[in-house]
Parts: sequence; C-alpha cells; structure tokens
Amino acid sequence: MSDPEPEPAASVVICSYSEDRWDVLMGALESVRAQTLTPKQTIIVVDYNVELYKRLIFTVSDAVIVENSGPKGLSGARNTGVRVANAEIVAFLDDDAEAAPDWLERLVRLYDDNDVLAVGGRVEPLWESVRPGHFAGELDWIVGCTYRGMPKVATEVRNVIGANMSFRANVLERVGGFNTALGRQDALPLGCEETELCIRAVLGAPGTRIVYEPAALVRHHVPEQRGTLRYMLSRSWSEGISKAQVSRIVGHKRALGPERRYVRQVLPRAVFAGIRAGVQERKPEGFSRAAVIVAVLAATASGYVRGRRMPPATAPLTPREVPETEAWRDVQ
Repeated sequence: MSDPEPEPAASVVICSYSEDRWDVLMGALESVRAQTLTPKQTIIVVDYNVELYKRLIFTVSDAVIVENSGPKGLSGARNTGVRVANAEIVAFLDDDAEAAPDWLERLVRLYDDNDVLAVGGRVEPLWESVRPGHFAGELDWIVGCTYRGMPKVATEVRNVIGANMSFRANVLERVGGFNTALGRQDALPLGCEETELCIRAVLGAPGTRIVYEPAALVRHHVPEQRGTLRYMLSRSWSEGISKAQVSRIVGHKRALGPERRYVRQVLPRAVFAGIRAGVQERKPEGFSRAAVIVAVLAATASGYVRGRRMPPATAPLTPREVPETEAWRDVQ
C-alpha cells in the first residue's frame, strides 16, 4: 500500500498599505506563525508606503518583505506577492484579519482534488465595539465577511472572499493575475477583483471548480466607523459599481448569478425577520435592520446603474499574450 501524497506547500501573502494598521498587521502575521501547517513562505507586500516598508524590514525577520512593483492598489500588491511566491498554493490573508490555527491546513487539504482551482474560507467580523443593532448579519459582506445565507458546509461556489482565499499558483499564472482596474486602492472601497478572477479561471478550464470551506476560519477586524449607515451606503454604492465593471468583462449572467438568489431569497427573509422582531418582540432595532437592508439594496442597485455607464475596466493580459519578460507585469 503506497503512502498518501504529502499536502502541497503554500505561500501566504499579506498586503498592507498604512502604518496606521500596524497593530492588526502584526496580529495577522502572528496568526500565520501559529499555523498547524507551516507555510513555505510568508510574504508581506507593501503598497507604495516607504516608511511602512522600512519599518517592516527592520522589525520582521521571518517574512519576505517586498514593495508593490505593479500598479498601486490591492490587486497590484497581490500580483506582486504571486510573483514572489514559490509554493504550489498561494493563500491570501488580509492585513487586518487573524487566521485560526488550522486555517491554512484546512484550505490546503481540499487541493487533493485536481479539479479544485481555488479554496476560500469563512470570515467572521471582529467588531471594534459591539455590532450595531441596525447591522444585519445578511449585510456582513459590506465589511468583507461571510454573510448570513452562505453555505455552512464545504460547497462549490462562484468565487471566494478576498480576506480568506487561496489559489493554485499555476492558475494565477494562467489567467494573468488580478485585474488592477478592479479592487481597493488605499481606503477607496472598490472590490470584486477576486470574483472576476475566479470566473475567468473556471471559464478557462471547464469542469473545474472553486470551493468554499467554512471550517477554514479567519476573523476580520471591523472598525467602529464601518458600522455606520454612512459607510454602509458608501460601500454598497461602490460594490454596485464594482459588480457593473465585472459584468462588462465576464457578462451579466456570470457576474450576478449568486446576487440574484441573495436578493430574491436572503434579503426578503431578513427584512421580514426585522419587521417581525419590531412588531412581535417590540425590538426597535428590528425595524432599523429592515430599513437599512432596503437602503443598502437601493444604494447597491444605484451604484450598479452608475457603473454600467462608466468605461469598462480593462481585463488583464494572460502570460501568453505578452512578451515572456513581461509575463507577470500583468495588467494594462
């Protein structure tokens, strides 16, 4: 009887852009150090912040510290991390998230299936203060977390969540990396770059799949300001714009399939639950949750309409379409 094949090695990439996030960045790094499966590399990519880069160089000795060599923004930083990574699997952890000790082990375990291109995990909010009463669990995507209504067991999905995701390195190379026309830039809350990449990856390899493994857990720090109605509506507007940009690249149906189910099934239940809590249980926060859900949906839809009128985000070139020496300078 042959011995089982060893689990593939993994590089962990953490992207950061501000010294103001130093403490949470150190928390993220410490959580990687505590993993039951030791990563082959831990890579910290600094997005155009010389002082942060210098501080890391002189402070952190057990990680590869590099500066973003691509366009400014999270997508460019992630692509830089991919270029540096030398393991079969590349896992991404946000700089303000902390991974459970078995996080990496649980992600990597699912790559024993050759048809699995990417594996993502659950992201729980770690509120700076208490969760606001008006902030329904169905809206946790606003703060980059798993929302109520997502699967509770390992399941094939369209895309992973950016704060907790991993890919086969050869998949990232094949599709040309993250599209730098999408994604967060400093504090500007755009996104959906991981959604667009996952769709492109599966389209280029029919029969393959993306998997969500809720047992692979990270906890995401959420500042108090992100629980305000002002931030929620701003982030929702930006999400609508981002979804519109993705739909221009990969098509309306591919870009919005899960969102249709979310709007038709998850949100109505949440609104009715809020109203019921307000009427039957006499909890005023139930009414506020219901009202905020409606407002967020309206803001997201408005952002989508606005985004459809904007110039399309340019899709990245794959390595086959650029000169060999430029294969990972990636996007235009």
